[in-house]
Amino acid sequence: MNTRFHLIDRSAWERNVYFDYYYHQIKCKYNLNANLDITPLVEWQKARGLRFFPVMLYVIMKAVNRNKEFRMSFNAGGELGYWEEVVPSYTLFHPETKTFTDIWSEYSEDFDTFYQTVVADMERYRNVTGVIKARPCQPANFCPVSCLPWLSYTAFAQDTYSESTLLFPLIKFGKYFEANGRTQIPVSVFVSHAVADGYHTCKLINDMQEIADQLSIA
Repeated sequence: MNTRFHLIDRSAWERNVYFDYYYHQIKCKYNLNANLDITPLVEWQKARGLRFFPVMLYVIMKAVNRNKEFRMSFNAGGELGYWEEVVPSYTLFHPETKTFTDIWSEYSEDFDTFYQTVVADMERYRNVTGVIKARPCQPANFCPVSCLPWLSYTAFAQDTYSESTLLFPLIKFGKYFEANGRTQIPVSVFVSHAVADGYHTCKLINDMQEIADQLSIA
């Protein structure tokens, strides 16, 4: 895992004034929702006998790791920068109690390695309940991802009532559905405007679409 942290030279950073404006003055965060066409991806996943969640998680995390705006953070000294790579932090649902726990997995750009790692971690921690963090020692370079597989929603929004220094996006995806002969899936990205504008978030989602298309022909 590449955990190198790159400091940002604020004096030369093209987003410096925007960061200060949206982090200190306006304190703006926003949600962007879109449907991805995953028709060939689902066909490929089913043909290979794979579980859908790890496949979709890979698509999301590969896109996140393409875009440094969504790997930004403060280090232990409060300095702004971005991680060379981030790992997925994701939720496991417990149907018996209708509760969830969080776990994390190592990231690999290689699909087979990533898939096997996530499946093994899901099995290892699936019976850990009564806590929020089922896997301890979550690294600082993480990206939160969760799934709402019970609904093909049209929009998702969230908020918090406390100050937070978290700059990573919060990414969710819902139940995929059929429309006009195509399989689509809703994706929602909750973003700190200090680090990413609409352009960057659109690129992130478009990258997800591109990666899903590429993976399905692998």
